[in-house]
Amino acid sequence: MPKIRTSRTKQPPEGYEDIELILDDYAKKMRDAENESHEGKRKAESLWPIMRISHARSRYVYELYYKREAISRELYDWLLKEGYADANLVAKWKKPGYEKLCCLRCIQTRGGILSGENPVHYSAADPFRLWVIQVVIIIGFTQILALGLGKIRQPRVIAEVIGGVLLGPTAMGRIPHFSSTIFPDAAMPLLSLTSTIGLILFLFLVGLEIDTRMIKRNVKASFTVSVAGLLIPLGLGAALGVGVYNEFIDKSVNFGHFLLFTAVAIGITAFPVLCRILTELKLLDTQVGVVVLSAGVGNDVIGWILLALTVALVNSSAGLTALWVLLVCAGYCIFLLYPVRWGFVWLARRTGSLEQGAPTTFMMTVTLLVVFISAFFTDIIGVHAIFGGFLAGLIVPHDNGFAISLVEKIEDLVSILFLPLYFTLSGLRTNLGLLNDGKAWGYTILICVVAFSSKFFSCGLAALAFGFNWREAGAIGTLMSCKGLVELIVLNIGLQAGVLNAKTFSMFVVHALILTFITTPLTLLFYPSKYRSVSGAPPKADRSDTEGKGHAESKSPHPDSDDLMSRFALVLEKVEELPAAMTLSQLLQPNVNSSTPTLVESTTSATQIAEVLAPAEGGGTPNTPPPQAPRKITVDALRLMELTNRASAVFRSQEAEALMYNDPVISVYRAFGQLNQLAVSASLSIVSYDDFADVISEHVVNSDTEMLLIPWSRGPTTLLTPPDAPLSPSAAAQSASAMPGSYGGGRQGRSNPFDGVFHKTTTLDQTDSIVHSEFIRSVFLRCPCDVALFVERGTAVSARSLVPGQRLFLPFFGGPDDRLALKFLVQLCAREGVEARVVYVRKGDLEGGDSRDSEVEGKEGALSPPMSPAMNHLTVAAADTVYGAYNTQTRLSSDTADNLLWEKYTNAEQVSTLPPHARAALSRMTFTAETTPKPLHRVTELVEAEATRVSEAGGRTLVVLAGRSRRMAVESLAAELREIMSPPTQAGAGARMGSSVPKTLGDVGAALVARHLEASLLVVQAASASSTD
Repeated sequence: MPKIRTSRTKQPPEGYEDIELILDDYAKKMRDAENESHEGKRKAESLWPIMRISHARSRYVYELYYKREAISRELYDWLLKEGYADANLVAKWKKPGYEKLCCLRCIQTRGGILSGENPVHYSAADPFRLWVIQVVIIIGFTQILALGLGKIRQPRVIAEVIGGVLLGPTAMGRIPHFSSTIFPDAAMPLLSLTSTIGLILFLFLVGLEIDTRMIKRNVKASFTVSVAGLLIPLGLGAALGVGVYNEFIDKSVNFGHFLLFTAVAIGITAFPVLCRILTELKLLDTQVGVVVLSAGVGNDVIGWILLALTVALVNSSAGLTALWVLLVCAGYCIFLLYPVRWGFVWLARRTGSLEQGAPTTFMMTVTLLVVFISAFFTDIIGVHAIFGGFLAGLIVPHDNGFAISLVEKIEDLVSILFLPLYFTLSGLRTNLGLLNDGKAWGYTILICVVAFSSKFFSCGLAALAFGFNWREAGAIGTLMSCKGLVELIVLNIGLQAGVLNAKTFSMFVVHALILTFITTPLTLLFYPSKYRSVSGAPPKADRSDTEGKGHAESKSPHPDSDDLMSRFALVLEKVEELPAAMTLSQLLQPNVNSSTPTLVESTTSATQIAEVLAPAEGGGTPNTPPPQAPRKITVDALRLMELTNRASAVFRSQEAEALMYNDPVISVYRAFGQLNQLAVSASLSIVSYDDFADVISEHVVNSDTEMLLIPWSRGPTTLLTPPDAPLSPSAAAQSASAMPGSYGGGRQGRSNPFDGVFHKTTTLDQTDSIVHSEFIRSVFLRCPCDVALFVERGTAVSARSLVPGQRLFLPFFGGPDDRLALKFLVQLCAREGVEARVVYVRKGDLEGGDSRDSEVEGKEGALSPPMSPAMNHLTVAAADTVYGAYNTQTRLSSDTADNLLWEKYTNAEQVSTLPPHARAALSRMTFTAETTPKPLHRVTELVEAEATRVSEAGGRTLVVLAGRSRRMAVESLAAELREIMSPPTQAGAGARMGSSVPKTLGDVGAALVARHLEASLLVVQAASASSTD
C-alpha cells in the first residue's frame, strides 16, 4: 500500500520549498482517493487510484533528480526515506528500456478528469490543458471588450491590452489564487513562446503592408511630415527620459540605453493601427490620408531601425560587439532585400503564383520557411526575432494581388489566436497598483502630453507649411501621434531587456492606450467628412449656367412624365448576384439601334474608382431626328466590398486602383453591358458593412440616379434527386406545395431530419437571411431615389433562358409604390418580347365569397380600393422606413392619383396621346380589375396560375412586380398575411418565415414567398416627396 505523507519526521533539506506545493497536491489527491466510497468495488479497483497517484508522484521525484537535476542528492535521499517516492519503481526506471515501457503504460492508463485529475493543474509533461484554458479566457475577454469598444470606433488592440490588464495583477489578479492557478509562473514560458510565434507572423504582415510606392505620392509633404515627426519627438523623448530615469530607474541600467529607448518609444508611430484607422474613417483617398500613409511608412521603417539599434546595444557587452551586431544586421538586410527577394519573385513566377494572384502550397511553404529562418537569424545575432519577420515581409511582391492572397491565408490565425496572447501578456505585466502616488501619475500625464504634443505640433506645422488648412493639419498631427501595436511591442522589448521596470512599463502602457484611444475622436473632430477633399480629384465645377441647365433638362420629371427612366444605379456585392443583375438589366434596355459602347472617361482614387463606358457620339443614323429617339439607358454599377478588421481588407483598400481592373464581378458585368449595348459605369467602394447603406445613398446623389436596382440572388441549391430521375406521382404532388426554404417546384421535394445524414440537402431561401434583409431595409430607409429590389427565385438550373420572351405580372392595390410599379412596368414592356398582365385588386365583401373579375376596356370605372389607417413601421431589430400618419386629405389625394394613372393607361382616348414607346408597351399589356374579400389569397392564386402557364409554355421564370406599399394611404393586409403564413392544420404545409420578410418585401411580396411560388419578385419603393423635389 503506498504511503500517504501527512507529516514529516524532521526538517527537510534545502530546496524542498520549491516542490512543496506539488507534493502536497499529490498527498491531497491520495487522501481523497482513500476516503472515496469503495462500496461494490473489488479490492484492486479500490486501490488502483491510490497506486496511480503514488506512481505519478514517484515519477515526478525521479525526473527531478535524474532527468532535470533540479534537486540535490541530500533532498532526493530524504524524499525516498520519507516515502515521497517508491525506491523500487525508481530502480526499475533506471534500467535501460524500462522507462519507455513504463511511460507508454502510463499514457495508456490515464483516466483524465474522470479519475480525479484537475485540468487546471499545470504539468510540464502535459501543458496543453492549462494552455487551452488560458487561451479561452484571453480570447473571451478580448472579444467581449472588442464588441463594446468597436461601437466607438476603437482599434482592437485596445481591447486586447485592457483585457490583459484586467486579467493581470491590477484586477483579477487580486482574487486569491487566480494568478497562481490560471497564469502560474511555470506556465508562462509556453504562453510566451506561442505569443512570440504569433508576433513574428504579425510583424511579417506589417512588413507586407509597407509598400514603398506610397512614398512617391506627394513626396515633398510626406517627407517633411515624416522628418518633423521623428526629429522633434526623438529629442523631446530623450529629454523626458532624463527625468524618468532619475526618479524611477535603478542606476545599474545604462543611462544612454534608457534615453535611446525612451526616445524611440516617444517618436515611433503605429503604422498598422494607422492604416486601419484611415481605412475605417474613409480617409485613404483624401489628401490627408495620402500624406499620413506615406509619412507613416518612413516613420515606421526608421523607428524599427532605431529599435534594432537599441536592442543591439542593450544585448551587447561592449561597444565593439554592438558595432559588429549592427554590421551583420545591415549585411543581412541587404542580402534579404536583393538576392533573396529576386529569388523569391523568380520562384513565384515559376510556380504561377504571381500569374494566378494566389500562392501555391509550395510557395506558402517557402514563405513560412523564409519568415522563421529570418527570425531565427536576427535572434541569434543579438537582435530580436521580430525584426526577421518584419524584413521577410518586405521581400514579398504586391503584383496582381499576390500579397493580399498571402495575407488571407494566415491573418485569421494570427489576429484571433496568437496576437491577443501577446498583448494580453503585456497586460499581465502591467500593474496599475504600482502607480500609487502623485509622482507616478504626474509623470504618466507628462509622458502623454510630451508624446502627443511633440507629434501633433511638429507634423501639423509641417503640413501647414505645405498649404494644408488648419483642419487638415490638425488631422495629420493627430494621426501621426497614434501609438497602438508597435508601441506595445517596443515596451515589451524594453521590459525583457531590463531597460524598463514594472512601474515605468505600466506608465508607458497607460500612455500608449490613451494616445491610441483619442486618435479616432480627435481626427473626426478636426476633419469631419464635409471638409474632406479627394486626392487627385478635379475641383468641383459650378453647376450653374450651361451645365446646370443641361442637368435640369436631362432630369426626368418623375411623377407625371411618360419619358423612360434612363439613369440607373446597380448594387453589386457578391458574384452570385450577377445572374439577377443581368436579368434585370436586360429588361431595361429597349430595342433601339445604338453603337457599341466606348470608353470615354476614367477617374481613379484610392477607395473609389470609376471607369465610365458610354455610347459613341453620333450613334445611330444621321437622318434620325434626336427628339424622336428614346434616351439611352445608363447603368452605374456600384461594387461594394466589406472592410473588416482583417489585414487583407486594408490591403484591398490601399490597392483599390488596381483591384478595379482585376475584379471579376466588375469585369463580367462590364462585358455584359458591352454585349447588350448598355452604357455601363463601374465604381468600387471598400467600407464596413454597416456603412453600405450610407455609401449607396451618397453614390445615388452624386451620380444623379433616377432608380436604384438591388439584385438579391437565389440561395445555394442542391438537388435532392438526380436531375435525370423521373418524379413519381407522389413526388410530383409534393412539388406543387414545396417545403419551406425551396422555390416551390422542380425536383426539390420534401426534406426530413435525416436528409443531412444521407447527403440530401435543399435550396436555401435567400429571404431567410436576416442580416441581408436588414441591409436592404436600411437602403429603403436612406436612399433618396426610387428603389427596385429584384428577388431572383424559381428554378436554379433550367433551359428557359434559351426561350425568347418574358412574362410579367403586377397586382395593383394603389398607393405611391404601386403607381411607380405600374409606370416601371410600362417601361419594361417597351422591349419586344416582354408581355405583362396588370390586375387591379380591390377588397370587398361578395356573396358566396367569390371574386369578381372584369376586363378593363378603356372604360371609366377603375375605382380605388378602400383604405385603412397605415401603421408607422418602426422596428427594434434594425432601421426601417417610417411614414407619417395620414388624414382624409392625403387619403383622397392618393386615391385620386391611383384613378388618374389607371385611367391614363386603360382609356383609349388617353392612350392615343401617349408617346410611341408607351403605346407599344401598352399593346403588350392586359388590364383587369377584381374585387375579392381576400386580396392576398386571390393574388397568390393568380400568380400560381400565371406561373403554371409560363412553365407549361416553356417560358422564362415569371417576374411579379409589387409595390412595397408600406406607406400612408395604403391598406394594411397584415392580418391576411398572417393567415397565409399559418394555414389551418395542414400537415407539412406551414410556411415558416421570419418577421423580417414582410418588413423587407411588403405584404404582397411576403405572401408570394410564404406560398413558395416559382416566380421572381421585383419590389419597388417610390422616393419620398422631399427627396424628389
